[in-house]
Amino acid sequence: MDVPTTRNAAAEAADQQGVRSVQRALGILGLLTDDRPRLTIRQIVEETGLAKTTVLRLVSTLEQSGLLWATGSGYMAGPGLWRWAHLARRSWELPPETQRGMRELAARRRETVNVYVVRDIYRVCVAQQESPQPLRHVVQVGDELPMWAGASSKVLLRDATPALVERIAKTSPYGRQHAETMRGWIAEAAERGYGESHGEREDGLSAVAVPVLGHTGGVVAALALSGPTLRFTPDRVTEFAADLQQMARQMAERGFDRPFSS
Repeated sequence: MDVPTTRNAAAEAADQQGVRSVQRALGILGLLTDDRPRLTIRQIVEETGLAKTTVLRLVSTLEQSGLLWATGSGYMAGPGLWRWAHLARRSWELPPETQRGMRELAARRRETVNVYVVRDIYRVCVAQQESPQPLRHVVQVGDELPMWAGASSKVLLRDATPALVERIAKTSPYGRQHAETMRGWIAEAAERGYGESHGEREDGLSAVAVPVLGHTGGVVAALALSGPTLRFTPDRVTEFAADLQQMARQMAERGFDRPFSS
């Protein structure tokens, strides 16, 4: 009678081990950056805290799959990632007219333009056009940012459930009680039609964001302008919001929705 239970326990343990291996492998790939395109075994061991034998096994598997490529100075991103990159680009790249609009907005307002979407308790940057000014705010495409603060979060969470807001609040430096503050921010942004933030997540950084609506009327993305707080005066915030709202309406009228393709 105990055999099925024992088998189920063994299967569950095997599944958990498999999940850990996948997480560890993805963690190794995540160590590659623009500033560090190659990694040595020693660097991987030091940064992951894994045993060298485990790292060697995972790296070997990633190399066999084409996700890592061995060179004389370490391991770099492998050609197998090209297929995934191609698929991601086709699914997430913004339509040409939206990219053009972002470039024009960044040039006219001289601040960085970003598009964010929600992924669980984070917001992910899926597009960016940098400010032409030397002092500017830059977020890399693909970066995940917390949603317990920031102008974009206030509009992205317009339709969020209370449970999601509370989960996000628990990850903030202020704890669970921050949910009440967040609900106030979200309601205010919904009433005004835009959200703004000044130094909430990083000192000296401000942003203005508006919701981008999908075909059902729900919020599918946030369109934002961000930069140094000293340039985000009350008058400019109002002007930024008006420009963003106009562009967001155009995006919605064209059928902006997931996946982001024309």
